[in-house]
Amino acid sequence: MQAKLETRPSVRRCAVGGALGLALLGAGLPATNAATPATATATATATATATARDAGPGMSRFYDQKVKWSACEGTDLPKDLQCGKVTVPLDYARPEGRTLDVALARYRATGDSRGSVLLNFGGPGGSGVSELAVGGKEFMHLTNGYDVVTFDPRGVGRSSPVSCGPATLKIMEATDGDGGLTDPGDVLKRLRDAAAECAKYSGPVLPHIGTVDAARDMEVMRRALGDDRLNYLGFSYGTRLGAVYAARFPDKVGRMVLDGVDTLTEPLTEQGLAGARGQQTALENFLDWCVEDIACPLGRDARDARDQVERLVASLDSDPVPSAFGEPFTGQDMVGAIGQALYSRELWPSLERALAQLLEDGDTRGLEGFSSGGVTFPVRGDKGAGLTDEEDVPMDNLPAALMAINCADDPDRPTAAQVTASLGRLRARYEEASPVFGRYRLTQVLMCYGRPKGTDYIRDDVKDLDTARMLLVGTRGDPATPYRWTTETADRLGPSAVVLDNRGEGHTGYASSECVHRKVDDFLLYGSLPPDGSSCGPESAGTGSD
Repeated sequence: MQAKLETRPSVRRCAVGGALGLALLGAGLPATNAATPATATATATATATATARDAGPGMSRFYDQKVKWSACEGTDLPKDLQCGKVTVPLDYARPEGRTLDVALARYRATGDSRGSVLLNFGGPGGSGVSELAVGGKEFMHLTNGYDVVTFDPRGVGRSSPVSCGPATLKIMEATDGDGGLTDPGDVLKRLRDAAAECAKYSGPVLPHIGTVDAARDMEVMRRALGDDRLNYLGFSYGTRLGAVYAARFPDKVGRMVLDGVDTLTEPLTEQGLAGARGQQTALENFLDWCVEDIACPLGRDARDARDQVERLVASLDSDPVPSAFGEPFTGQDMVGAIGQALYSRELWPSLERALAQLLEDGDTRGLEGFSSGGVTFPVRGDKGAGLTDEEDVPMDNLPAALMAINCADDPDRPTAAQVTASLGRLRARYEEASPVFGRYRLTQVLMCYGRPKGTDYIRDDVKDLDTARMLLVGTRGDPATPYRWTTETADRLGPSAVVLDNRGEGHTGYASSECVHRKVDDFLLYGSLPPDGSSCGPESAGTGSD
């Protein structure tokens, strides 16, 4: 989902979709037409052409490499986690030119290995290496047959990380509160200037970032790992990445699972609205649960509790309280923190306690704890082709990569006049979608302004796939990737897509539902695919989810 960065609550990293969640203000798209024989033929021809180009002589030095694994070097990394790298072209149009290294990590198979299963935890912008190091226990069952492998996508973590330098804080300030609504011209100018700073601080990788290039990097990884087909488990944004790989390399798809399925077609304005609706529903579900608990600080009536939240947001916006660090803590800060906590039902008790701290003692620390790590000014260095040392990864890499990848994937770039003309109408739609999260989401709709136009490949070409069957998991109570995106994407991808309906709460199903976990593992390990449209029931107690 392009509207925010998701990282897995199972490893206690909450979304910066709060601070930098975006839904770019753009023109609506025409409805997607059903494929005709002519479009199917064109798609097949384009795929064949892409495959031939990818196998060209300039790529042989990348496809012929092998991964050299060794013990990972870093702070508190598990001793049985191994690290490696692959070298990829900086620019796939010029494979003879500059290169960059992509960081890998793996847990080895415990017995006979049938190859690798590649993981992407979502985002975009999250380090797969760090996620596997902290949350790897969730995937240990897969080591019964596979080496479990993940990576830092280009521009992320140790793989030539992008940064915006001091402009990261300027972007936050420009889109905080109602500024983008009352004076869009000033905000657009500030964002355009910030985009230029991001380009300066990010270096040569920035023009070659995005999901299409990352999917081609995955093909290099597959070959370097020695796998005949790509076995893959992707969460949230990782479903977009998996779908793009399947479109680009349809004959190389092995057992592929997409959990928390992203949209491939909706413009960012619609994605922002979907996010606002999903978060509002998740908040109301939380409040229904909270008022049944005697410790709930919002009373015993769900409707009154919702009104209290809305009044508290308005009060903090007009009269912020000091945060733990002395900075003003506003209503929009509170909205961002709540939104992050709603990504997993497992976090509801912590959110209840954090709200009690705020209401009873004016203490913001509990809510601030849901925010992702702070943003500081990174040290700008000359990024070479090799991996970046862990301590040199810029502190703003997460939000910088989020913006860079989402904007690289989106072809819409409305003019300043279009932005200004659309604001009133969009504000009404967003506030109707969510009285709590609507304004918050709308003030973030401008983030790609001033950046180059993104690719139209995902929107136009990722459809009507001729691949091995793949499993798509959609969760009914998902606040970030609505269930309808699962069925819409399945229809778009074609008959190879099999849908598993998870009738639970939270973002994605693998970590929160034992049923989903079992069915996904059975497919990846044994090829046992559930019937299309089968379901997993809600679970009263789960392990959390992203």
